[in-house]
Amino acid sequence: MTLSLPREPSTVARARHVLATLLSLTDVADDVRANLAVVISEACSNAVIHADPGSTVDITISIYDDVCLLEIGNRGGTPDAAKLTADLPAPLTIGGRGLPLIAALSDTATFVDGPPDRVLLRITKHLSKVRTAS
Repeated sequence: MTLSLPREPSTVARARHVLATLLSLTDVADDVRANLAVVISEACSNAVIHADPGSTVDITISIYDDVCLLEIGNRGGTPDAAKLTADLPAPLTIGGRGLPLIAALSDTATFVDGPPDRVLLRITKHLSKVRTAS
């Protein structure tokens, strides 16, 4: 599913709701659903905060057998060093925890090269299934 939503705070909740709806059609474990909810929330929040004014937040959600692929894009500049690490900022620092959370809760997360005025964050998460009764 592909969405193009306005650069506004409500986009975060909309993206999270769409992802939850798509995951409800699967037997993905609750902890994985919760991790993906945090991941898409943080990625979309960053896009809303850092995107160029008047631009959109473009979201692609793909669910394959055992992998969820999220792509969150916007018009703007790629963050410094264009990579994600799980290193948290100093405890008293305001903000700066979104990318480390994404890195920690996903299997892969990377900024993908694209047009010079676009940022695209590609995230993958393996989907563990809920055990079924035998």
